[in-house]
Amino acid sequence: MEALAVTAVAPVNIAVIKYWGKRNVELNLPTNSSISVTLSTDDLRAITSVAVSPQFSEDLFWLNGELQNLIGSKHINCVNILRKERALLEAADPGLKKLSNWKIRIISENNFPTAAGLASSAAGYAALVFSISKLFELDLNQTELSKVARVGSGSSSRSLFGGYVAWQAGNLENGDDSVAVEVAPVSHWPNMRALVLVISAGKKSVSSTGGMQRTVGTSTLFPARHLKIVPERMSQMEDAIRAKDFGSFAKLTMCDSNQFHAVCLDSYPPILYLNDTSRAVISFVHYFNEYYGAVKLAYTFDAGPNAVLYFLEEDSAQVLSCLKPVLPAAKIPFEVDEGPSGFCFDAMDMLKIGITDIVYSRVGPGPEVVETSLFAPGDKFVPITATQR
Repeated sequence: MEALAVTAVAPVNIAVIKYWGKRNVELNLPTNSSISVTLSTDDLRAITSVAVSPQFSEDLFWLNGELQNLIGSKHINCVNILRKERALLEAADPGLKKLSNWKIRIISENNFPTAAGLASSAAGYAALVFSISKLFELDLNQTELSKVARVGSGSSSRSLFGGYVAWQAGNLENGDDSVAVEVAPVSHWPNMRALVLVISAGKKSVSSTGGMQRTVGTSTLFPARHLKIVPERMSQMEDAIRAKDFGSFAKLTMCDSNQFHAVCLDSYPPILYLNDTSRAVISFVHYFNEYYGAVKLAYTFDAGPNAVLYFLEEDSAQVLSCLKPVLPAAKIPFEVDEGPSGFCFDAMDMLKIGITDIVYSRVGPGPEVVETSLFAPGDKFVPITATQR
């Protein structure tokens, strides 16, 4: 069988200035700009294999082993945008294979819970768009690809870059200026670390898209956020990243997370993503910073109860030692002693019960092509089974 295939991995990104609210739902155009940190694909990633062949009779897509309906989906919208780009190359060079007319098979997997507030769709769409762009040999840079990924998932535009990334809201109605750009590469501030605290791996009760539109339509606090506060914080956060000023980075990250959840609570009916364990994490972080007399630890929460803690590599032992009593012992990345005897946070029991898993990570690069394939050996181009891996 004549076929071409590519596999790529793409990272999770965790916003420190949050995207919340759409000015155009169909195009995924945001009401405000946002900034995120890309986490290493060694720890959290989506991996996607794509193949095209003139012998395929239909487009097929498997997500985490389950066959999906592609008709009218955002996934096929992204595929078709890239097919049009490939068709332009084929029109300019008649010698190229007509890959734009061939049907496609897609297999995608995440190594973390989908739809649990861990930016699974961001990594997935970034991997999809990046892998197809390589398969089609498109001459599109990461910013141009971010426009395509954005059609699938807004925050996926930021997963096309490594390091520290801004997604610019833009002003044009067609979305051509709503793109992701690099704020700083991994090499600029490589000692940023992240600890994901998994509090719930279940699907959130209110989807991000549904929640955003509820907030836009009902929150009286929201206009001040997207018109005044976020633009100011965008500038301040970019300055903090460029200056490698962790204190400012941390305070901005926590304040923006708090305000994001405040506008969710101000929506009607209210959107309640955080739970008691989430709130205990917030209290823990402020206690930790007060105990050590400096802002060394920051929290942020996306649309779900799971926390992401940011800190610098040089403070990792302190952070992990104070959290050691509540973390799954097997998941702690290196040996640490118990925290100081005087460190007496009064809700440790709640954290121990509520934190079910952790992922220790660091700032990392953007998508890349890999040799591993999710297709089973042979020419059938179906998902590989557990025994074949």
